[in-house]
Amino acid sequence: MVNLIWVAMAAIGIFYAMINGTMEDVNEALFKSADDAVMLSIGLISVLVFWLGLMKIAEASGLLEGMSKIFRPFIKRLFPDIPPDHPAMGYILSNISANLFGLGNAATPMGIKAMEQMKKLSGSDRASRSMITFLAINTSSVTLIPTTVIAIRMKYDSISPTEIVGTTIIATLISTLGAIIVDRIFHIIRTRRNES
Repeated sequence: MVNLIWVAMAAIGIFYAMINGTMEDVNEALFKSADDAVMLSIGLISVLVFWLGLMKIAEASGLLEGMSKIFRPFIKRLFPDIPPDHPAMGYILSNISANLFGLGNAATPMGIKAMEQMKKLSGSDRASRSMITFLAINTSSVTLIPTTVIAIRMKYDSISPTEIVGTTIIATLISTLGAIIVDRIFHIIRTRRNES
């Protein structure tokens, strides 16, 4: 459905530009933005490689495992449907750890694996309570180091590209707490509705 919406928006924009006589401006903006996107992607590769390398070092040194041990009691409370030794729990902890370091690209495969494991655990095609909770937390994800945003700010010659770190931590903490609270409220409402 989203694909159809994007296609419709693009088609309407091009059609309007043809009628309005601004097709040349649209072409210029299209190619400029495509060029900017490619250059930005190439510029981000070095930063992502650096942080992924640090992530591997953290993993090899046991830092990620230590973080997983710290977060495990909290995660067990958030996901009571998942047994503590289930593979989904490991993928969830890895995903959260990667998101903490702002490595959304590295966190995505672990998030997909976590969802696959939770689907096997529920045995249903419907989203389970744990899947919904994980999606809410993963979408809001607490971030300590917003590597991608820092890289973009560096690319565009920001005077202080890392000054957003404190704000990012506060904003993502609030968004994650909000996601957990809303998830719990809807869970309580759904449980009461099913009981009655």
